Amino acid sequence: MSQKYIFTSESVTEGHPDKVADQVSDAVLDANLALDGTARVACETLVTTDTVVIAGEITNKSKEAINYESIVRQVIRNIGYVGGDMGFDAETFRFYNLLHKQSPDIAMGVDTGGAGDQGIMFGYASNETAELMPLPISLAQKLAIRLSEVRKKNIIKGLRPDGKTQVSVEYENSRPVAVDAVVVAAQHAPEVSQAKLRKEITEKVIKPVLGPVFFKSLSSKSIYINQTGRFEIGGPHGDTGLTGRKIIVDSYGGRGRHGGGAFSGKDPTKVDRSATYMARYVAKNIVAAGLAAECEVQLSYVIGRAEPVSVLVNTFGSAKISEVKIGEIITKNFDLTPKAIINFLKLRKPIFSKTAAYGHFGRKYEKKGGLEYFTWEKTDMAAKLKKQAGI
Repeated sequence: MSQKYIFTSESVTEGHPDKVADQVSDAVLDANLALDGTARVACETLVTTDTVVIAGEITNKSKEAINYESIVRQVIRNIGYVGGDMGFDAETFRFYNLLHKQSPDIAMGVDTGGAGDQGIMFGYASNETAELMPLPISLAQKLAIRLSEVRKKNIIKGLRPDGKTQVSVEYENSRPVAVDAVVVAAQHAPEVSQAKLRKEITEKVIKPVLGPVFFKSLSSKSIYINQTGRFEIGGPHGDTGLTGRKIIVDSYGGRGRHGGGAFSGKDPTKVDRSATYMARYVAKNIVAAGLAAECEVQLSYVIGRAEPVSVLVNTFGSAKISEVKIGEIITKNFDLTPKAIINFLKLRKPIFSKTAAYGHFGRKYEKKGGLEYFTWEKTDMAAKLKKQAGI
């Protein structure tokens, strides 16, 4: 019997207040890693009307001072909060720096190579897109990226930085067959006509992202753009933003599970970040190897201990070999201790600002010479895993 259902995922633009906070926190992290690759950073950010507050714990061996205010203002400037008429401006916001040193109690366990905290982390992959991501979150992220692109390039005039996207995908027998609905909320200047905005977003954002097949499957009545009729007040002026409040947006859009720990502002000794990246790498290579059509990997850690307490594989019935066998292959091929993860994925570098908007998984980042996948997005182990599995 055919099984049909609709699954929905959302994303947000870089100007969403919570994403502003994430980008600030990761900029603080990168500034410290640029001076000391072993820096310990746990930075939280709050943004609200004309105000930015950074707080947290930092241990950095470098004697060079960091001008945090200058870094934060540049982040806000790059996002596009300039001009003074949005209630939040890169040049004028009040700045409060409440950073201090990391607790020596935490350092005791981390210095020996152990995990920086207890917790559970999940990685997920699915073969329904080229990036091995679920289609709903993949489309929602691409819509958010495109929404920012048409704003920054002035392809659609009058847009402002804040925005949200949402995509509902129809599945049949666990495979995506159509896009059922698209929701876009785009902040705009007061003089912008809503009718014109709806038309331009449909033609210049939704249509090119969905492509001819999925756009054709979408009824015009299922496209919702600024449904309240106006979205002028937005960003940190419209809603307070905090680091780590978009963890589902950051990961898989609700597909696969989430351990609950946020990523941004945390150095790689925090397994909330590094182990989640590694779990994605393992899951993605399992799917890329053809061992399963869908894979979720759970890792768990305790503070101060290097080896994970547990490793669990779930392929949702899609595996070509037993999950026990897949688990054995993981244990044989992947060192899941925090120190090994950090070294293997090259996480001592100031790369994290690039992850802080539009998702941590399933996409490339701009690098000199072109685009490149993050290390945890590579599938360089797939051939080896396939050979060991004998398929």
